[in-house]
Order: sequence, then C-alpha cells, then structure tokens
Amino acid sequence: MLGDFYKEKEADAVWWVDDFNSVGKHLFSFDKRKIYNLFADYPYNMTAEEVAIFSKENPYWREFFQDRFVDKDGGDK
Repeated sequence: MLGDFYKEKEADAVWWVDDFNSVGKHLFSFDKRKIYNLFADYPYNMTAEEVAIFSKENPYWREFFQDRFVDKDGGDK
C-alpha cells in the first residue's frame, strides 16, 4: 500500500512516496501519476529532463549511482 506523496523541500519537483508493504524501496514521482523505483528506474527509464531534475535535487543519489552515468571507456554517458 502506498502512502502519501511528500517533498523533501518545498521547491523540489520530485515527490517521494512511502511504500508501506515493503522495506528499502525508494519510490518517487514528478506528477503523482507515474511512480519510479529509484533502484530500478534511475536513470534508465526516465527522460533526460527528469534525470537532470532528479540529479540536481538529489545529489546524494546521483553520486551513489555514478557508475550508471559512465560508459565502458570511462566517459560520461
């Protein structure tokens, strides 16, 4: 069961949502309709604009997943 949507900062575009039926899921949305799973969807299943917004508002997660942004030759994707 999903909980309420909330923002970490009032000005953020990212809405976070709690999943009361599981532990460790980090779910978020931009429009409260399409919900992304941080570990499964970021950045693969998001638009370039969504990735840019999410990365700017959540630098911790951008750094955590830095390997997802580096190609096999070591350059940025």
